[in-house]
Amino acid sequence: METSTLIRAMSEQVTSLRTKVPIRYPGGKQRFLAQIIAHLPHVDKIGGRFVEPFLGGGAVFFALQPKPSLLNDKNAELMDLYRGIRHDPQEVWRCFSAYPSGKRAYYQVRKQIHRSWGVVAKAARTLYLNRTCFKGMWRQNSSGMFNVGYGGQSRRWAISEADLIAVAKALRGAALMCSDFESIVDDTKAADFLFVDPPYHPGRRESPVEHYMFAQFTYDSHKRLASALKRATKRGVLWAMTTSSHADITALHKKARILPFKAGVGKSPGKITRNTGEVLILNY
Repeated sequence: METSTLIRAMSEQVTSLRTKVPIRYPGGKQRFLAQIIAHLPHVDKIGGRFVEPFLGGGAVFFALQPKPSLLNDKNAELMDLYRGIRHDPQEVWRCFSAYPSGKRAYYQVRKQIHRSWGVVAKAARTLYLNRTCFKGMWRQNSSGMFNVGYGGQSRRWAISEADLIAVAKALRGAALMCSDFESIVDDTKAADFLFVDPPYHPGRRESPVEHYMFAQFTYDSHKRLASALKRATKRGVLWAMTTSSHADITALHKKARILPFKAGVGKSPGKITRNTGEVLILNY
């Protein structure tokens, strides 16, 4: 079977499961959903919580919608986005829709001082910036201000009010946290299941992009994560992780099962390849 046909078949397998992810997110796992879900325990078999220390776009969570769940990300604006949608998806949509179009309007919205706003207003602003910025990138300066350039309006209306309502429904059984990943992993218990998707660049030891808030997720960060996962394994926690296939990264998980992804976009965006530079690592 040709690679493109293989990817299409895999995608079709999970279409019926998926609530549309509300944001565009670099490194999102929509393209690998079928391959990932095939190796995860059924949600009915998870005795405790489904825990994500790096929520990001939440593709796996929104496909499975496991309850109870603990969803975490170090990005406070991202977590406020999810909190706002869960609290009042219709009002988030109304505010999002009211924002003007165009490059000039985008930069005016981007420079707004929004820290004192309510969670719904924050969510609408973040959603607007994310869906109209350049390629859905997420980058912040050292002051924590979003600073990605304008990308256009073409992806703004790819979501609907109904999509936000579905997202809010999916989030009702989840605890939403904003913390460093290590404390989240260390809080897991034997009945919990961890799905871990840290920032990484396919096939590389470290990412050259400062995507993890306003810092890089370095090799030292990968080592700290590996240590936390080893402690979780000793407590009886099952986990699955998507990460780079670089030998130094996979060597941190010698006792785990390492499965290369069969097909995906790899190092060159938009180009389908079987050498994706990404792997799924399992401790079961």
